[in-house]
Amino acid sequence: MDNKKINFSQISKEFSGRIQILEDKRGSEYVKFGDYNSFPNNLIELYNNSSIHNTCINAIVDGIVGEGLTADPEWVLDRINSSGESWNDVFKKVATDYKLYGGFSLEIIWNKSRTKIADIYHIDFSWLRAKEKNYRGEIPGYYISDEWAEKYRYGQAPLDSLPYLPVYSPERNMEEPKQIFVYNPYRPGQKYYPLPDYVGALRDVELDIEVSNFHVNNIKNGLAPSLSITTFTNANDEEREAIERMLQLQYSGTNNAGNLMYIDVDSPENAPVITPIPQNGADGYYTTINDMVVQRILTAHRITSPMILGIKTEGQLGGRTEVVDAYLLLVNTVIRPYQQDILAVFETLIEEMHPELDITLGVQQLKLFTDGEEETDVVTSIDAEVGDDSVLEAEIEKADREADASSNQTVTEIPLV
Repeated sequence: MDNKKINFSQISKEFSGRIQILEDKRGSEYVKFGDYNSFPNNLIELYNNSSIHNTCINAIVDGIVGEGLTADPEWVLDRINSSGESWNDVFKKVATDYKLYGGFSLEIIWNKSRTKIADIYHIDFSWLRAKEKNYRGEIPGYYISDEWAEKYRYGQAPLDSLPYLPVYSPERNMEEPKQIFVYNPYRPGQKYYPLPDYVGALRDVELDIEVSNFHVNNIKNGLAPSLSITTFTNANDEEREAIERMLQLQYSGTNNAGNLMYIDVDSPENAPVITPIPQNGADGYYTTINDMVVQRILTAHRITSPMILGIKTEGQLGGRTEVVDAYLLLVNTVIRPYQQDILAVFETLIEEMHPELDITLGVQQLKLFTDGEEETDVVTSIDAEVGDDSVLEAEIEKADREADASSNQTVTEIPLV
C-alpha cells in the first residue's frame, strides 16, 4: 500500500472585534477616547449605516425638538450668536448630539465688559478631547479637532495648532473670555466622556449592518456561489485571470440577471463543467437574525412598540390605542427627560445672556393627532418628576378623550416621532 501524505491547513476566519470604550491618557496631554481615539467616529458610522438605528435616533431627536422652544418674551429666542443662528437652530444640534453621543457642548463667548454672554455656538461633541484632570479631579478644558481619528489616533501628534477652550466658569470670565460648556452626565466607570443610552446594543447595530451587507453582496454577486464552473484548458495564471474577468463582466451582478451563457470550444471534451451549488438556506437564517436584531435595538432605545416608527409586526393588531399608549410611554420616559436636561442648561446660559430678564424656557410638544383641535403641552425644566404615574395617566386619559372625539372623522393620522 502506497504511503500518501495528506497536508491539512487552517482556513482563517474573520472575527469582528468589539468597539472599545477606552479612556486612555497615556503618552499625551489629552485623554484619548476609544480604540485608536475613534469611538465617537464609530458611533457616527453605526448611525449612518444601520437603517433601524438611524430611524430610532432621528425619531427620538424629532420628539425632543418637538415644535420648538417657547419663551416669554419670544424675541430672546431669535438670536444666539453673531452668525445669525437662533436658539432653536442650536437646540436641534444639541438634541442630536445628546442622543447620539450621550452629551453635548457649547462655546461660550463673553462680551468685552464680561458682564454677560455675547454669543453661544454649538460644537460637535465628537470634536472634543479632554485635558487630563487636575489635582482637584476637575477637567480644566478641552482640545478641539475634527481629525482625531486621522491625525491623532496614536496620541503622538503635537497639539500646538489645536484650539483649546477652558471649561465654563462665569467667575473666570475676565481671564477666559472664551469658554466651553460640556454636558457630561454621570456614568459609572466613565471619568472623562459620557456614553449614549443605547451603548449596550452596539454589537446588535453592527450585526444589523452586516446582515444588510450580506444580502447586498448576495444580490450583486448573483447569489454566488450558486454555480461551479470547471474548465479543462490548462490555462496559465494570466489566461485564467482573463477568463475570470470575462465571466464576471458578462454574468455577475443584478444587471446581468437572466442573460444567456454562450460557450464555444474546439471539442466536446474541452467543454466546461457547470455544476449548480444548492443554497444552504442562509437567507432564512439571516431573516431570523434580523428580527432579533431589530427587537434588541428598539429595546436599547426604549421604544416599546415598533409601530411608533411605522414598523408593522406580526401578531400586533395595530390599533390606535396601542400606538397612543406606546407613544406616550416614550414621551414620558425618554423624550421628556432629554428635554428637561437641555432646558436646564439653556436656562442657565440664557440668564447670563439676558441677566435683566426672568425667562422660563419650554418645549412645545408634537401634536399626537393632526385631525383635532387639542392644545399641545409645553415641557419646562421644572415640570413634574419624570416617571410620575399621574403624569402618564393624565396623558393617556387625554389621548383617549381625543381619540373618542375624533373617531367619527374620516381622516386620522398619528405623526411618528
